Amino acid sequence: MTKPRIALVTGSAGFIGYHISKLLLEQGWTVVGLDALSDYYDVSLKERRHEMLAEFEGFTPVIGKIEEPGLLMSLFAQYGFDAAIHLAAQAGVRYSIEAPRSYVDANLIGVYELLEAARAHPPAHMLMASTSSIYGANTEMPYAETHKADMQMSFYAATKKANEAMAHSYAHLYELPITMFRFFTVYGPWGRPDMALFKFTKAILNGDPIDIYNHGDMRRDFTYVDDLVAGIAALIDKAPAQVGSDARAVSDVDSLSKVAPWRAVNIGNGSPVPLMEFVDAIEQALGREAQKNFMPMQPGDVPATWAEAQLLTDLTGSCPKTSVQDGVKAFVAWYRSYYEV
Repeated sequence: MTKPRIALVTGSAGFIGYHISKLLLEQGWTVVGLDALSDYYDVSLKERRHEMLAEFEGFTPVIGKIEEPGLLMSLFAQYGFDAAIHLAAQAGVRYSIEAPRSYVDANLIGVYELLEAARAHPPAHMLMASTSSIYGANTEMPYAETHKADMQMSFYAATKKANEAMAHSYAHLYELPITMFRFFTVYGPWGRPDMALFKFTKAILNGDPIDIYNHGDMRRDFTYVDDLVAGIAALIDKAPAQVGSDARAVSDVDSLSKVAPWRAVNIGNGSPVPLMEFVDAIEQALGREAQKNFMPMQPGDVPATWAEAQLLTDLTGSCPKTSVQDGVKAFVAWYRSYYEV
């Protein structure tokens, strides 16, 4: 019998980490899930995600911080991962203004520990989470992976841009195949309480007003979580080729580095939705109208995001397609069930 492939998923108790771990386990992978179970939001939600993953025989949970010296090195040495999917991070644009030090620890020191472990014990492919926020002040849309992205608008985005540069240097120096995937406003069941969909749903059900920034004049390329993790899983066997090999670029939109086995890939629907249309979808799913509190733009935020998803399609043959209406309905159904409301 063929031995199952083994993957490391950092941030496995997180929203996206839980979903990708579950998908890989269903596909027959063995998964080592590393998570700190930080109290950035409700720890019980994270614990429940890990409990569900533990129902799979192939899941091994490890509790710890990625920035802990030597922890990742020991895991890479022990397991010899076929794939490493890095999702652990201090997330949130707004929180990075309040607590920037936590972003240094998790997003910079933690990624250094990850890269050192991968250098010493290389996986066949390392896939690392970036974000659409790295496009920052760019106004040319849709955002393409080949666009210059040097004007980040938040410290969170700056740390993710640094991650891409750090990863590129290790890919070049040590021939580590690395794919950076840039998320676009991910939502869905088991989502994060600090995200708009979760906050809006909770507030509307409680009869509380919702804060709508930039007076509602915002657009987001919302990406349903099942579509996102399907894209990540499909990229595992699409590792960037070594420099100098034949047929390295898959198309003329490929972001593949000229000096390293490194590329960046957008994962988004490629169809930005006006914020008020998103709110309307929530109201329709809940059967209730929201009390709306219109606010100015928040520091560090951007008015619009829009993914060019052609490279993802070229690499995997598909891209996210779930509509906001269907995705919001699925989240609301989960929320009502989980919180019994």
